[in-house]
Amino acid sequence: MKRRDFIQLTGAGLGGAFMPAFVPGNLVSLQSLLDNPLLNSQKKSLADVALNTAKSLSATYADVRIGRYLNQFISTRESRVQNIVNTESFGVGVRVIVNGTWGFAATNEVTVDGIKKATERAVAIAKANSKFQKEPVKLAPTQSYGEVTWSTPLQKNSFEVPVSEKVDLLLRTNANALKNGASFANSNLFQVNEQKYFASTDGSYIDQDVHRIWPTFTVSVIDRASGKFKSRDAMSAPMGMGYEYLIPKQEDKLAGPDGMILYRNSYDLVEDAGIAARQAKNKLAAKSVEPGKYDLVLEPNHLGLTIHESVGHPLELDRILGYEANYAGTSFASLDKLKSGNFNYGSKQVNIVADKTQPGSLGAVGYDDEGVKCKRWELIKDGVFVNVEAIRDQVHIVNQNESHGCCYAQSWSDVQFQRMPNVSLLPGKESYSSEQMIKDIEKGIYIAGRGSYSIDQQRYNFQFGGTVFYEIKNGQIAGMLDDVAYQSNTQEFWNSCAKICDEKEYRLFGSFFDGKGQPSQISAVSHGSSPARFNGINVINTGRKL
Repeated sequence: MKRRDFIQLTGAGLGGAFMPAFVPGNLVSLQSLLDNPLLNSQKKSLADVALNTAKSLSATYADVRIGRYLNQFISTRESRVQNIVNTESFGVGVRVIVNGTWGFAATNEVTVDGIKKATERAVAIAKANSKFQKEPVKLAPTQSYGEVTWSTPLQKNSFEVPVSEKVDLLLRTNANALKNGASFANSNLFQVNEQKYFASTDGSYIDQDVHRIWPTFTVSVIDRASGKFKSRDAMSAPMGMGYEYLIPKQEDKLAGPDGMILYRNSYDLVEDAGIAARQAKNKLAAKSVEPGKYDLVLEPNHLGLTIHESVGHPLELDRILGYEANYAGTSFASLDKLKSGNFNYGSKQVNIVADKTQPGSLGAVGYDDEGVKCKRWELIKDGVFVNVEAIRDQVHIVNQNESHGCCYAQSWSDVQFQRMPNVSLLPGKESYSSEQMIKDIEKGIYIAGRGSYSIDQQRYNFQFGGTVFYEIKNGQIAGMLDDVAYQSNTQEFWNSCAKICDEKEYRLFGSFFDGKGQPSQISAVSHGSSPARFNGINVINTGRKL
């Protein structure tokens, strides 16, 4: 289907393309539910069915989540629309503690009878599991918040923007990439809306409306004579924002090497695609890196992934305890290292925080899926390992009496469990720019964007690539490099951090699809930083033949 034909067909909207949704006693269309959503009073009545049923069956604790999850994914390639996927999921998850043991059940029958039956199943599961429970669940206390609401601060709801307008943006993105020399271009727009209602026997009734957006693309350039090709992905970050993220603001743009633009709180998809095509073409002629020790300048879009894998995951308490041993390993960051109070995770420049309240981040919500109010806390302070990521039934293990508020389930049908919050490297306190950082380096490499990576089962030894690489010689950018990857271990790497730029260059990286657990669940999480310098890191050449 061509662009003109598609826009004509989609001008009237896509309400009928969604799946139907269950609401109490009726099967209605999505458009009806959009126009007439459940009132909070109705949600509260339904939630009370679960809570009262659980208490009547001897549950010492119960919580219920009524969730409606909307997704829209738009994919294009060159001048054509490849796919539009709209999904809607609506249902209830009930979690209980009976005989000191968890039980969970879920249903898409959002009716009094459906919720009552699901609660009875959850209780039955808890009782069956209690036969094998060695120690009772210990829940840290949490405040009763009564009836409260929270919403992602939005200027423009992406679900209210006509599909034709979003398609036009993606096709203009592809066109600009082709105009600037790309052989192929594809672009995508992911949009998520989680409408979540939580209630518990602690006395909280919490209604939240969470929005996320991710514009992205990949452009490729082919040298027909040699058959070689190079690609460059978008420098965008998924964000906890609305469509305003795709309305570029000049003040959000930062200059990078070779005409690259780095984006903060808004993003110019079309502009970046043109730059990407030119950079992909330049990569064809880039010289292969000489292996050796280099000082690295890592920009936030790249460093976010390194933070995610070498700090975010290893400081999850359930991973430290070995509960995640069958899925991507455990952690080198043992409780003994935490209790010592002097384990040097990094240099004194390294201050890393967890923060579920950071505006614009993917993990920003008011309350987690256990009804705990979200907050910010320190993980690494002046280089020293000081805390972990933990939830209500874990914190007693580290002698704490308050959950960190990082419990999450990917949908109403999944049980909530400990997930990574936003984990970010704080900017340097002194005025210092990436331009100054480059001037201070004799032999180094500037790395931007994400690439392939590998890390071992204890989140310790690792290798990271990137999207684009530039050689730094005697304080200046000396040209593009290729076939670059760096190797280190987590403690050595973070202890090599010598300098961090100030807050003026602080930006977010994010992931829509952080996987964990068995059965696996995904979650969305952001990582912020300013450009940072790491001295004497081992760089290998990934293109050399053995």
